[in-house]
Amino acid sequence: MKVLFMGTPEFAAECLSAVLAAGHTVVGVVTQPDKPVGRGGKVKFSAVKDVALAHGLPVFQPKRVRRPEVIERLKELGAEVTVVVAFGQIISQEALEISPLGSINVHGSLLPRWRGAAPIQRAIMSGDEETGITTMWMDAGIDTGDMCLVARTPILPEDNFGTLHDRLAAMGAKLLVETLRQVEEGLAPRIPQPEEGVTYAAKLERADEIIDWDRSAEDIWCQVRALDPWPGAFTVGPKGNLKIWKASLYHERHGRGTPGQVVEIIKKRGFVVATGEGFLLVEEVQPPGKGRMEAHAYVNGGGVQVGTRLTSPEA
Repeated sequence: MKVLFMGTPEFAAECLSAVLAAGHTVVGVVTQPDKPVGRGGKVKFSAVKDVALAHGLPVFQPKRVRRPEVIERLKELGAEVTVVVAFGQIISQEALEISPLGSINVHGSLLPRWRGAAPIQRAIMSGDEETGITTMWMDAGIDTGDMCLVARTPILPEDNFGTLHDRLAAMGAKLLVETLRQVEEGLAPRIPQPEEGVTYAAKLERADEIIDWDRSAEDIWCQVRALDPWPGAFTVGPKGNLKIWKASLYHERHGRGTPGQVVEIIKKRGFVVATGEGFLLVEEVQPPGKGRMEAHAYVNGGGVQVGTRLTSPEA
């Protein structure tokens, strides 16, 4: 089929590559405008734009895809179906109707759970045992369209945002190709989302990164995993903000301690912190102005000791 593709990050780029590999004709690619990054302000292309340019595809980068002149220009491309994956703009009903067969979206959750901007992080952060990919027919709501196909995967204890993102991206690309096959053959289902079980995956805010030691060890463990490799969960240590990149539940200690207090040093592993419920073994950290390091090296360098109190910025 002739496909109009809208997307921006790596998650979407994998889907675009799969659409091309499946033999579809991508008549145009819409992605977010280029943005300067880093201290030098160097302009960086989106991952989707990189794939599009590598295949010689026409690229469009409107600030607002819903503008009438943009919609008219995209209609001229003659796409049969539009594919939207992590595009990053709200799409109007008129824009969704650019292609006669409609618009298909690839979403990184089991809808209707975790509609919205950060479904992968929110699933880990909430301790979900399972997530997946849903392809759906888009409407003007936020991830409210009829479902098409679903693929599931467990969230493993060793998963963080990075590993789960990559697994879901591969699953999403595969499911999209199957969805397009069914759309082309007129077999793609339209399954209304159930009214029960709706949750929203709000965009990550600075507050999501702050560790509250009054919460349970399991909650904090899920938070750390959900924010690795970006943007990272942090606490305040003796020398300023301390990011915690890797941790695990520590069951060898019983009773209660003062939340946020270092209660034990484990040689060659890290340090144990008391929480509101249970204990957390911190295994990888990032001190201010330094790179990621193993927590036992941080301890050996005098970073913390038994009795050190870790706090939140508000404290």
